This record gives sequence, C-alpha cells and structure tokens, in this order.
Amino acid sequence: MRRLILSVLTLYGASTSFVGCRAPESVPVETIEEAPVAPLAPMVHAADPNAAFQLVKGFYEIEQNAWRWTAREFAVTLRPPARADEKGAILRLKLTVPEPVIAKLKSVRLSARLGDAVLDPETYSKPGEYIYARDVPATALAGDAVTVEFALDKALPPGEVDQRELGIVVTSVGLELK
Repeated sequence: MRRLILSVLTLYGASTSFVGCRAPESVPVETIEEAPVAPLAPMVHAADPNAAFQLVKGFYEIEQNAWRWTAREFAVTLRPPARADEKGAILRLKLTVPEPVIAKLKSVRLSARLGDAVLDPETYSKPGEYIYARDVPATALAGDAVTVEFALDKALPPGEVDQRELGIVVTSVGLELK
C-alpha cells in the first residue's frame, strides 16, 4: 500500500513538472475563523443554540429545550434596538427562581449593570417565574453591542450530585425600545 501511495505521488509530481502543465488550482475552503457569524440580536432566548455566542459568561447548557441555569455571575451581549441611544430601552430578563434555591438560600438578590449604568436590584424570596424589567438610560446604549452583567448576591454551591454553582434559571433576556 505504501508503494502504491509513493508511486501515485511520484507520478503526480512528474505530471506537474512538465512545461505547460499546472497543478490543479486550489479551491478556497471556508475555515472556522471565516465562518459567518450570526448578527447580534436585541433579544436572546436561552434555548436557541444559535444565540449561545451572545451568552458570554455564567450560562450552562440548554435544559429541557427551554432554559439554562446560571452561575452567581452571568453576562449577555445584546444589540441595542435602533434609536435606543436616543430614547433608552427596557431590559427584560425572564427568569425562574427554583424552589431548591429558596429552600437553601431563603432569598436571592439580582442586580444588573451595563457599563457605568447600574440598574436597581430586585430580591426574590419565593420560588416562581419572574420578569426583571429595568429602564436603561440612552447613554448606556451607544454602539452596536452592549454587555449586560448580572450578579446574584448568593448561589447554590457545587455539590456532590451537581458540581455546578447554581443561581437562577433564565429563559430569555433582551432590550426593547422605550
């Protein structure tokens, strides 16, 4: 087999060395670095694997095709809506505070920041579904992208069964024009 491969390579080299003969033209191949990247969206659904690149910190894998757990600190990069740098926007985080989080921690306090803009925190002391909605000043929305950094005052520590730090469950996060 090795002789056959060497013979083919030798013949190929000989055939391309004659005057007037050329090696086959190379065809450009798209590399991972050149792969088109989806544009940033102003709203991210946690279950959308195509939007995962916008979940830049503290998000775990999709669960039940619907949501993701977060760590104590998590962040998402969003495209501000058109004219948000003039009018401002509303940040909406659709979340669930699971019963085991409240049973163990009694409450969790969620805060958010966009650059220098610190948004009012909210404390959750009962399990359930919530929407954390806050006005975002226009000054925090300049440019094509903004990173929203979220933080919980505490989270469930890694355990024997689940070795992740667990905060809250997120189903979506986004910016809406005021």
